[in-house]
Amino acid sequence: MSRRQKPLFTDIEITDLGAKAKAIGHAPDGRIIFAPYLAPGDVADLQIVKKRKAYYEAKAVHIKKYGSIRTQPVCDYFGTCGGCKLQHIDYTQQIKYKQKEVENNLKRLGKLKLPTSIDPIMGSPKIYHYRNKMEFSFAARRWLTPDEIKSEKTIENPQGLGFHIAGMWDKVLDIDNCHLQEEPSNQIRNAVRSFAKQHQISFFDPRSKTGLLRTLMIRNTSIGEWMVVLQVFKDDQTAIEKILNHLKEKFPKITSLQYIVNEKDNDSFYDQNVILYYGRPYIEEKWENLTYRISAKSFFQTNSEQALRLYQKVREYAAIQPHETVYDLYTGTGSIAQFVARDAKKVVGVEAVADAIDDARKNAQLNHITNTEFVVGDMKDVFSTDFIHRYGKADIVITDPPRDGMHPKVVENLLFLAPKRIVYVSCNSATQARDLALMKEDYEIIKMQPVDMFPHTHHVENIVLLERKKI
Repeated sequence: MSRRQKPLFTDIEITDLGAKAKAIGHAPDGRIIFAPYLAPGDVADLQIVKKRKAYYEAKAVHIKKYGSIRTQPVCDYFGTCGGCKLQHIDYTQQIKYKQKEVENNLKRLGKLKLPTSIDPIMGSPKIYHYRNKMEFSFAARRWLTPDEIKSEKTIENPQGLGFHIAGMWDKVLDIDNCHLQEEPSNQIRNAVRSFAKQHQISFFDPRSKTGLLRTLMIRNTSIGEWMVVLQVFKDDQTAIEKILNHLKEKFPKITSLQYIVNEKDNDSFYDQNVILYYGRPYIEEKWENLTYRISAKSFFQTNSEQALRLYQKVREYAAIQPHETVYDLYTGTGSIAQFVARDAKKVVGVEAVADAIDDARKNAQLNHITNTEFVVGDMKDVFSTDFIHRYGKADIVITDPPRDGMHPKVVENLLFLAPKRIVYVSCNSATQARDLALMKEDYEIIKMQPVDMFPHTHHVENIVLLERKKI
């Protein structure tokens, strides 16, 4: 065999699912093989694409036997888009593997003692059309399928509007129908693409930095409000107004129509001005007796129905009493802080993004909540002993950090603060395990609740209730 040739292993049985939805098998030499888009019980021939010291990465070239937990993916782009990597596995089995991953991470990575009884994972009521926010990218030359490349035919309309191919910043998969957001999401996206092509409005090319249309964001809420934000490369008012007027007339459900002129190299618009074209600069979501205003730059949980259930569980675990002070670390737009404020004496939220804190304050005012304070700054710098002296000692801490988890200084100050209860919400149980390991001498895990916010993906949230050990 030439050194350049990659091994082909035949009749490999898939025995498990690992991190990031990769299926697990074993090579004849004993090494683990990781491969996407396979299911436990499958038997397949695997082409090795990367060889590591302890494992292989592979792709399936032929599936000889299908496992019993397989189901037919509903999406035409499954296996190409890369977004819903678990669509081929029955949903009841998906969440079992997600719960297993959370428990394994806490046990193996954190060496943590888990409660003898763990609540079963909270599955999502909706497994399709559950997202309230979608972001699509325009491409002057869309990603071509292998069949299109082999045909050597001239592509008449190479423009595309859809999702970036994983690992390819300049390649966009053109999408006609996505199952993640309810209608008229697909109708809006397809209407923009058709109108732009018909009126010869150019799509952005990130390599040459030419073209007009960059991204399209569509947001909606459970009470039927819709926001559309068009991002463009140049301030071409004629073209911008043509498209936005078309959307305004064709889709009366749109309650907020905005655009952004972004001449930077990247698509991030958090440092850009958002211009209101029609309607209001926000949409509203309602949970219980609360109203949240969501702007174009606002962070808000993207599965509204499941997020409400997650917040209700956080509030249950926190068990806040009227005389108690609560810290809400990594508060974002203050959605958790306001959700639990009714039960507390005071809630103090901390967040690094100034725009998010601005949203938090506005929403607290909108909801007539007077017992919350919101502080902006980098958590590792702001959450200090001086902070504790200024805002008072917290009885309870709720922390919901990003995927990287908490900075060691934050953990150190948490231990100094020594609240009687900590509710740790995580979107990455591996970093959660690392952080909890640093606190296990002082705190014990009382309860744990995995929550599936994103069906068909490898992502899973986990809520852990910690109580300070009695000395």
